[in-house]
Amino acid sequence: MTGKTSNLLKLRRFLPLFITQFLGAMNDSLIKQALIVMITFGLLKSSDVSPGILVTLAAGVFILPFLLFSATAGQMADKYEKSAVIQRIKLAEILIMAMACLGFHLSNTYFLIFILFLMGVQSSFFGPLKYGILPSHLKEGELIGGNALIEAGTFLAILIGTIIGGLLIIVKHGAVIVSTTLLLVALLGWIASRSIPVAAAADPNLEINFNILQEIGRMVDRARETRTVFISIIGISWFWLVGATFLSQFPNYSKILLGGDASVVTLFMFTFSLGIGIGSYWCTKLLKGVISAKYVPLSAFALTAFILDLFFVSAGLHAPPSGLITASGFINRPTSWRILFDLTAISVCGGLYTVPLYAILQNHSDPTTRSRNIAANNLMNAFFMVIGAVIATIMLAVDWTIPEIFLSLAIANGFVGLYITRLLPSRS
Repeated sequence: MTGKTSNLLKLRRFLPLFITQFLGAMNDSLIKQALIVMITFGLLKSSDVSPGILVTLAAGVFILPFLLFSATAGQMADKYEKSAVIQRIKLAEILIMAMACLGFHLSNTYFLIFILFLMGVQSSFFGPLKYGILPSHLKEGELIGGNALIEAGTFLAILIGTIIGGLLIIVKHGAVIVSTTLLLVALLGWIASRSIPVAAAADPNLEINFNILQEIGRMVDRARETRTVFISIIGISWFWLVGATFLSQFPNYSKILLGGDASVVTLFMFTFSLGIGIGSYWCTKLLKGVISAKYVPLSAFALTAFILDLFFVSAGLHAPPSGLITASGFINRPTSWRILFDLTAISVCGGLYTVPLYAILQNHSDPTTRSRNIAANNLMNAFFMVIGAVIATIMLAVDWTIPEIFLSLAIANGFVGLYITRLLPSRS
């Protein structure tokens, strides 16, 4: 990060929020990965349901609360003082993690999936607060840097949580170690949240509408009233579809096409997270604090180019018959560096693409409805990811290859780039 951006990490009006969201994202990924590994390797009590279905169910259960509760979460974030609500949410996380400890002790699959649902609920309420509070504590010229740090920190936390969750759960007494870690991280997150400065309620007289479908309609209509806000939401949601599709395909891409083991998947996730951080850094350098979408279309077109190149390098690959290779064996292959370069470039473009859109969404929203616009964004993110997962599943079911899925993403992303070019002209 630039010196000015990294200085935000020294400020009380930003650092506690950054730590709180970082630890929360890490806990989400830690418990998800631990549960997935336990299901996949039969470490839970036996079930008549196949591991593949249970893993898919777990992923869907975590996303479901964003569809169910984003409308209510956005209203609460606008109605109440945000720092106090964040503290209550992080306190609830401690209670949920205590329940998770019981679930791991009982080795109960469905109880742990229910815990994952509760974590999704907690995250769905935290999202509008996390992004809605930034404009209250940061100056306009700091929003790009603040969003860049949040974006990079979130992907780094996801990476750390995924690695820790996968590694710790398979060691001796792994369930106890994971349970203790989850509880400790939740406790640290709550402690950090207590230092977040007060942010006045945006609309204290707001009457919360608990009719979910009606409020979703109002929320989307409200976001559409401001053209730049709505297009930013569509742009951000599209990238989450692309990113979620890549992350979900990494295991099979590694095993089926490259003959790689779990360490290769970890290498891909590390590469992806590193690229997001680099892209976020470049974004702060290029924009110098100016909230502008001028690099977003260029990033979208570059994203298409690198996904296309990944398709071309992957199209003729087949796993060797000699067994799975490790990450060190993978990087010794000539084509591997091109694959790693493409994955890094794709995620760099993602950082350049999403950080300005988050800042535009925050800065162009009416302060009294900002959190509801962010909730609309979270809702659309979840919807796009579900649609992306369904489409990818259908493609695989009708014998499309993983490289062909990449090709379809590249083509669709090109149209998104054209859409953004037309509706988000350069701003200075």
